[in-house]
Amino acid sequence: MWKLSYTGHPFFDVGLAAITAYADQDDPAELIEEDLEKAAEYIENYYTEQPLSSFLTVSLMNSDFTQPAFKDNNKRKLDYARRVARSFGADVPMSDEVCVFTGQPALGLPLSLKEGKDALPPGRAFRQHIPLITGEGVINFSPVGDPGLPVSGVALLCLQFFPMGCQKCGGRLLAVHSDNPDIIRDFANDALQKNMRMISEARLTKASKLPEAPLSAHSLLISMLLDLSQYQRYERKWRRPFSITAYHLTNSGQSSPLDAKSPPLAIYHLPMDIIQFLRMLKSPEYQVAWEAIVERGWERSKLSKSTNTAEGEVRSENQRNERRRNFVYEDLFRLPEQSRRFLRTYLLRTPGRNAASTDPRQNYSPRYEVSLVSWHLTELFLREVMHMNKQRIEEIRLLGDRLAAYVKAQDDQRFFRSLYKAKWAEELRRLLIRANNWQAGAGKGPLLGLDNYCTVFFEEDGETLQPDWKLARDLILIRMTEWLYTNTDQWLEKHPEALPEDKELDSASAEHEE
Repeated sequence: MWKLSYTGHPFFDVGLAAITAYADQDDPAELIEEDLEKAAEYIENYYTEQPLSSFLTVSLMNSDFTQPAFKDNNKRKLDYARRVARSFGADVPMSDEVCVFTGQPALGLPLSLKEGKDALPPGRAFRQHIPLITGEGVINFSPVGDPGLPVSGVALLCLQFFPMGCQKCGGRLLAVHSDNPDIIRDFANDALQKNMRMISEARLTKASKLPEAPLSAHSLLISMLLDLSQYQRYERKWRRPFSITAYHLTNSGQSSPLDAKSPPLAIYHLPMDIIQFLRMLKSPEYQVAWEAIVERGWERSKLSKSTNTAEGEVRSENQRNERRRNFVYEDLFRLPEQSRRFLRTYLLRTPGRNAASTDPRQNYSPRYEVSLVSWHLTELFLREVMHMNKQRIEEIRLLGDRLAAYVKAQDDQRFFRSLYKAKWAEELRRLLIRANNWQAGAGKGPLLGLDNYCTVFFEEDGETLQPDWKLARDLILIRMTEWLYTNTDQWLEKHPEALPEDKELDSASAEHEE
């Protein structure tokens, strides 16, 4: 037994996870030498020809697998595959250096077939072996100006198998790492199965490239996460809290680390709070409502500029785009920092400001999508993502119920509309006082008392207004909208003018963007 284990480095760990999945094992500690030999054999059989010769330029650029000079030299590529994939075992020479990944002795032979003055130092790996490190002869950023990283044969094999545990997305690789080893293995296995299937199909059709994933990196990551969670066999793994970090990378020399728009490496993190929120959304209690919101978050196809009908511009068949992004999924990566914007956009259905024609959020509307406004989902979001105090959540709900009942009893459309459009705390306070005074004048109990008002809108000291008082206002609106839609005789359908025009909502949202 080799007793291999994850190290915390995403490239090594994802490669090791892919080998573990390929061997149909759950734990890398269960791998034996025959399993490593199987992975090495796969590299020899598939890395030396298309479509992988093209695919590997993303991660193993300048290796003998991808060098144009060796395009038709199958013997050279096979010899190189054996060098980088089979350099493990008792009979392989070792050096005095230690592998930076495993702590085992590094290899005692060069990691290329070059000879003479171009030969590489024994056991030292460079950019063609490990993505994103420096190339041969580059002494900058190397300890004591000594370039290359010492690696063991097993580490080298894992690094070569790393692309098989990633998905091709946007011309790059998407690798998923986690503090839960089961999740690393599951994501790597998902990518591995898809890659092997696409490789087989490409070989049958003699295609030179693998197809891209149909989604953007963010949307693909959330889709993969939710797909994994729906299977009962993963339930035990999901009960253990975990976070995930995704690495969207290219080893291409054309991408500059100083390019803010398209750096060679982008890192996306989903903390365990967000993952727990997503896990709960897959339960029957929330699933239907959540999926309806997600369905209306997909990027729309571009419209044809040349095709018109009596109903206006329509989509042209030859211009239909594949669904590339889901804006709900994309915005999950902006949580919890932009929680209020998320709530206002997706749960209150406020239309987007300056949204592109393909952005579905420009047509969001609480007036026409009132069935999507859900306090149940909102309450879950407040608990799991924003960690709001339970007492404050309950006080907001109670206040929303009372104000909704007041609007119905008084048929006060103006109050409801003004509440939506309130821009200042003083304006909101006047509206609440007016409603409270009417309630008192009608001989009924107050809509809200001092304690209720302070809990909803003030800090714990009872003297300082909450910086997010507008958040509390939006939450009250969510509860009121749902109450007036579900607890009454279709009051909102009979009084659509109670809600501001979408144009007014767009303007109001601009005032409150974070």
